[in-house]
Parts: sequence; structure tokens; C-alpha cells
Amino acid sequence: MDQELVEGAVAPNFTLSSHDGRTVSLADYKGKKNVILYFYPKDDTPGCTKEACTFRDDIEIFKNADTEILGVSTDTIKSHQKFVDKFKLNFPLLADDKKEVTKRYGALGLTGSAKRMTFLIDKNGILKKIIAKVKVDGHSQELQTALSA
Repeated sequence: MDQELVEGAVAPNFTLSSHDGRTVSLADYKGKKNVILYFYPKDDTPGCTKEACTFRDDIEIFKNADTEILGVSTDTIKSHQKFVDKFKLNFPLLADDKKEVTKRYGALGLTGSAKRMTFLIDKNGILKKIIAKVKVDGHSQELQTALSA
């Protein structure tokens, strides 16, 4: 990580491939939507599945708050596709198999996989909230509260 990311700073732009073959950039949402950018260690593991399924179940709440959810891990597109299909996830999972974006956001763990971290980015591309130590239980509600603040 080049520099520590702090709330109130501009979120680093990125472009990654999505599980559905699209290319997704943070810039795509600027001026249009808030973004919940969440990093997670591994597809189809208990904590990551619970976190993803909670976002899936709460998607309408986030959509009503003009917010897009983007999940990022260092897993491959193929792994993401299986994870999305298995749990009927309704938001993009982005593959950072080069680990560049994960590193830029300070979410690269010592094992080489992503740490569980979440960034709430407003429509202007500003980091509104950084959650460095995510607890899966209550995580979606914490973000809903942050969005309504």
C-alpha cells in the first residue's frame, strides 16, 4: 500500500473483471451511486458465504439508497462464477487475481488472500467509511446505518 487510506480521502480508482465477464471500474459509479467495496478472503467459505448472502438478502435496501455492492477477492473469475451460481448472488464479484487493487486498498493479508475489509464510497468517490476489522454478523446493518448518516 502506497499510503494509508483515510475517511474523507478520494478512493483509489480501479478496473477489474466481474464474474459475469464485464469490466467494472469505480469511475463507472462516480456521480451516480454510492459503492460498498468489500474485500473478502475466499469464495464459498463459511464467513465469506454468510457475508455475501447477507448482502444478497439486503440488496433492495442498498439499491433504495443508491448503493452498488462490489465484492472483491483474489480468487479467479471461474471461482467467482461458481460462488455466484451456488448462492444466487445478485451483485458483482470482482477478481483481483493480480492482487493490485487489494494491495492498493490495504486489504492484502499475509497469506496473499484479501483481508475482510469494507469501504463505503460516496457518489463523489470519497471514502465515507472504512471498516478495517469486519465482523460478519451485523455488517450489512452497520453499512445501512452509515449510509443513512
